[in-house]
Amino acid sequence: MQRVTVLCVGKLKEKFYLEAAAEYVKRFQRFCKLELVELPESRLPESPSPAEVQRALAAEAAAIRERLPKGGAVIALCIEGKPCSSVELSRRMEELAVAGKTQLTFLIGGSVGLDESLKRQADWRLSMSPMTFPHHLARIMLLEQIYRAYQISAGTKYHK
Repeated sequence: MQRVTVLCVGKLKEKFYLEAAAEYVKRFQRFCKLELVELPESRLPESPSPAEVQRALAAEAAAIRERLPKGGAVIALCIEGKPCSSVELSRRMEELAVAGKTQLTFLIGGSVGLDESLKRQADWRLSMSPMTFPHHLARIMLLEQIYRAYQISAGTKYHK
C-alpha cells in the first residue's frame, strides 16, 4: 500500500477547511496510508523585505527537511511547476508506485511559497493552476485530486 505524506506549512483554522480535510483523510483509508503534517509558518511583518522573506523560507525549508520521509518521491506544489490533468496525476502516481516509490511526499508552502532549494530537491514540480490560491485551499484541492487519482486507478465512477 502506497504511503502519502502531505507536508504543509501553516495550520488549518477555519472549520470548513478542517471538515473538508477530515473527510478526505477518512476516504483515503482504503487506498493508501495518508499522513498530514502541519508545520508552523514563519511570522512576517506586514510588508516584509526580500531578506525577511528569504529567512522565513529558509526556516520553513529546514522544518520541512526534518519531517521529510526517507526515500520515495517528493512533489513540490509551486506556481512554476507543470500542471497536469487528474488522469495524468493518476498515471504518474501509478508509474511512481510501479517504479518502487511507495512513499509520495507532497510539499505545500506557506503564504510566501516554498524555498527554491526544496523545489530543486523535488522529483516533480506540480502546479495546481496558473492562478494563485490560498495555501489552505490548495491543501484541500490537493487532497481531492490525490483521492480522485486513486479513484481513477480503481476504475470507479467518481471521476467522470
